[in-house]
Amino acid sequence: MKELEKLRREIDGIDDRILNLLNKRSRIVLDIAHIKRNSNAKFYSPERERQILERLTANNKGPIPDATLKVIFREIISASLSLEEPLKVACLGPLATYTHLAAIRYFGSSAQFVPVPTIKDVFDVVESGKVDFGVVPIENSTEGVISYTIDLFMDYDLKVSAEVMLRITHNLLSKSGDKSRIKKIYSFSPPTAQCRRWLAANMAGIPIVEATSSAHAAELASRDDEGSAIASELAAEVYNLEFVERSIEDNKYNLTRFMVISKEFPQKSGKDKTSIMFSIKDKPGALYNILEPFKKAKLNLTKIESRPSRRRAWEYIFFVDIEGHIEDKKLKEAVEMMKENCLYLKILGSYPQGDV
Repeated sequence: MKELEKLRREIDGIDDRILNLLNKRSRIVLDIAHIKRNSNAKFYSPERERQILERLTANNKGPIPDATLKVIFREIISASLSLEEPLKVACLGPLATYTHLAAIRYFGSSAQFVPVPTIKDVFDVVESGKVDFGVVPIENSTEGVISYTIDLFMDYDLKVSAEVMLRITHNLLSKSGDKSRIKKIYSFSPPTAQCRRWLAANMAGIPIVEATSSAHAAELASRDDEGSAIASELAAEVYNLEFVERSIEDNKYNLTRFMVISKEFPQKSGKDKTSIMFSIKDKPGALYNILEPFKKAKLNLTKIESRPSRRRAWEYIFFVDIEGHIEDKKLKEAVEMMKENCLYLKILGSYPQGDV
């Protein structure tokens, strides 16, 4: 017990030093904020944040894992930003959606999160300047691209400034936690699709009631003694629900990619990705001709997906991710070369590649 007390005193001493260093760091942050304010510089710099995290993980000797280290310092950075000027971030509401979780993962919990009813509303409030950033889902590893989000990028002059990869775990929640009392399941359509096999095997005959988000589903279940919801662990905590069953997603490697949208995209970080959208002229070899400049430049396309255009029959919109930043000479030239074969071309953004 004496040894235990000694070690605890050591931890207390270390904690005190960490506290003093955090306050010292915060005072320097306030000095930086003063300089930025006088020079009209941006308060938030995602490039600088990435540099900090990369430097720290490169210097990390353990035993603390790199992923945990990033979470800790992202919270420190988030708290520092809130001292300068709190970031306003829109996400699909109410709070405790997976989009909200993705926003917390990227911006830290000290940002000011603004929940809105629909994905379109996220685009609206970012474009209007009411918030600094928005977070929207773009694709799921099980269900593919979220077409509605892709369509909205055509309608708004907004950029992708970052991507967030989030592992998704779905849970069946209810007020009682008693499976036998469930008469209906509230769920948002993507989680329903991602739990299709489990629901067929375990909840056959129980009607699914559509909700506007996973958190909205949890909110509805919290007011219904016979209802349940497919939602996150955070939703269980926020809406005071019990777990009927944990991790009911069909694919245990269930990953959703979110995009952070704003009015501009960041400077080069050294490990970037560029997203573009285009439609092509209806003629033989058109897609080959479009993609040939990327092959010649030895640029890696990490994703290409097509969907029907809403604007013209038999016209398709292609969504493409390419390694590199649009300011890179080879990438910029390849995009310029493809323009002559495009009916429509939009550079959605260049941004740091996200970590899983």
